Amino acid sequence: MDTGTHFVMGIALGGLATLDPVIAQSPVTASAVIAGTILGSQAPDIDTVLKLRNNAVYIRNHRGITHSIPAVLLWPLIISGAIFAIIPEANFLHLWLWTFLAVFLHVFVDIFNAYGTQALRPISSKWVALGVINTFDPFIFGIHVAGLILWGFGFPPGYLFLSIYGILVIYYISRFREQAFIKRVVKQQIPGARKILLSPTMRFHRWKIAVITEKNYYVARADNGYVKILDTFDRVPLPESEILEAAKKDINLAAFLSFSPVYRFEIEQIKEYYEVRFIDLRYRSNGYYPFVAVVHLDSELNILNSYTGWIFSEAKLQKKLNIIL
Repeated sequence: MDTGTHFVMGIALGGLATLDPVIAQSPVTASAVIAGTILGSQAPDIDTVLKLRNNAVYIRNHRGITHSIPAVLLWPLIISGAIFAIIPEANFLHLWLWTFLAVFLHVFVDIFNAYGTQALRPISSKWVALGVINTFDPFIFGIHVAGLILWGFGFPPGYLFLSIYGILVIYYISRFREQAFIKRVVKQQIPGARKILLSPTMRFHRWKIAVITEKNYYVARADNGYVKILDTFDRVPLPESEILEAAKKDINLAAFLSFSPVYRFEIEQIKEYYEVRFIDLRYRSNGYYPFVAVVHLDSELNILNSYTGWIFSEAKLQKKLNIIL
């Protein structure tokens, strides 16, 4: 989920914690727990600072080790320990328990969007991505904000947020049901579908779809249960090419290939250099595919420049490449 949603969830967990008798009877512990749940709900995303290095490092590592099993166990100890050092009058056990819940819930809800996490690491480095909730979901964010407003008006926070999370369980179930329905519709329209990748959007009944068959890639969109195929591409295997092999050594392209399961590619000679471009097919927006990796090589196959990330116009992409050069 996005930072804002994790933040309001952290506050909401602090409200839910008032159902804990130990916390309800101790204002000091309650204050410490609020701090713990807010910090715990943000801690796994500390790897966002990797964007300051470059997109390649960020793509390879975001939601990786900071969302792993050891991290889920370590973050609550660090956070609750730091808070306890400042507020030693707080009940440490209950502070740790609620901070742990905040960290766990952060990682847990992240597996429901299309990006996913390496939540099973070190047992498995596989990305767990269920693809039923958008990174920013207006309903989830909105119901938390509504709960915080009602809390401000004097509603008991414990039972208020317990009710809200009950509603969210039903909401998540409805998302899984709709995802399953869309997949059935896709299989009816494309009987040869080997793999169907669904990406939820901020609109409840709209999904982005990428389909892999034996010979083709299909890009589609679902609106209110109706699936429309937007683009079809031949499924061309990567050729044996010195140009491509040289480009694959680039960190940006390597990061892209580690992240994207469905893409098309282009190899083109432009004046005195070669351009290798990979285009992720999952994120079509207004007829444009914004998530790309581009590598430029000279005639000796030395890498001149490269870029990977989200670009919504060719002009901006060329500007990025010129800056890197």
